[in-house]
Amino acid sequence: MAKSGDVKNEEYDNTTYSYLSPGTDVERENMILKQTVSQLRTELDRYRSPALMVAEIVDVLGQNAIIRVPNGNKFYVDISMSVKNLVPGDSVMVEQKNLTIVDKLQRNRKLEAEQFVIIEKPSVSWKDIGGLADQVQEVKEVIELPLLKPELFKKVGITPPKGILLHGPPGTGKTLLAKAVAASTKSTFIEIVGSELVQKFIGEGAKLVKDIFKLAKEKAPAIIFIDELDALAARRIDLGTSGEREVQRTFMQFLAEVDGFKSLDNVKIVGCTNRKDILDPAVIRPGRLDRLIEVPTPSKEGLEQIFKIHTKDMTLDKNVDVARVVKRMQDFSGAEVKSAVTEAGYFAIRKNRRRVLEHDLVKAIKKVRRAEEEHPKDASYMFG
Repeated sequence: MAKSGDVKNEEYDNTTYSYLSPGTDVERENMILKQTVSQLRTELDRYRSPALMVAEIVDVLGQNAIIRVPNGNKFYVDISMSVKNLVPGDSVMVEQKNLTIVDKLQRNRKLEAEQFVIIEKPSVSWKDIGGLADQVQEVKEVIELPLLKPELFKKVGITPPKGILLHGPPGTGKTLLAKAVAASTKSTFIEIVGSELVQKFIGEGAKLVKDIFKLAKEKAPAIIFIDELDALAARRIDLGTSGEREVQRTFMQFLAEVDGFKSLDNVKIVGCTNRKDILDPAVIRPGRLDRLIEVPTPSKEGLEQIFKIHTKDMTLDKNVDVARVVKRMQDFSGAEVKSAVTEAGYFAIRKNRRRVLEHDLVKAIKKVRRAEEEHPKDASYMFG
């Protein structure tokens, strides 16, 4: 039988436990609040601390170094004792006041140029190109053969061109030719638009050009495809604007890079333009893009080949007269033929049909031609 004292002690213990429990919760909450305040103070210190400038090492001289800051100026600065193993070309963080090197920046090895270019392994084959038999033959001789059989040129004793220039109206298959030769040679296809090479700040465009050629050599065999080359390589004129001078600096760096590698290297250049008439003579002289290949509007036979390529996976009605349809496509480019075929497919889908009738193709051709009349091609092709 329990004594009365034991009962009191049990009640006292229960009372003590219930009394201490709230205190424990308060202490835990107090600890959480202290951690939160500490984290906030650390975050505030980060906001108050001055930013560090990123610079590039030009040369290391013992405990000092010569650095280049983003605006191009060079300074002779001290190196913090905690920073070791610096070599020219490294990126470092420096204080903004005295430019002392405080840390080495571990940058990604990925070149900045990769942000501006499209790198791919094309799957376009020569069978996907119609109506350009002569152009295909020239591209094979100038680009494909040197990449696949360079020993032939060494035996004969001739040097193949470093690159080619494809010129002609829009939509005639210039990009397809470049992708097809990249696929046939299993080369890396590096595509860039000429206007993207022109940057805002002095020297950035030239550096980007240099990085692109460096990237191509790393991924060789490679084909550098520069679309809208006239945006970069237009005829130089005497203008005093800083923008024009920067374009010319970038263009001169491009010419230097073209001259800087051997013709038998596994890097080829394919330029593309709709305005050959405004190109600077320096870019198309012998030794650079000296093989000029015109890609014209397809002939009647070419239109028929292109039409068959784009309709090979389409279910055409057996009564479709291909010759009559192609005759209506006179003066169409390859891109316009593809657009007409696609529109004909839409007309069939709207009628809930799986087969494309000749009537659908005729309506599609009229639609594309009407759009062409509203937005005519550049008249310079008639006189260039």
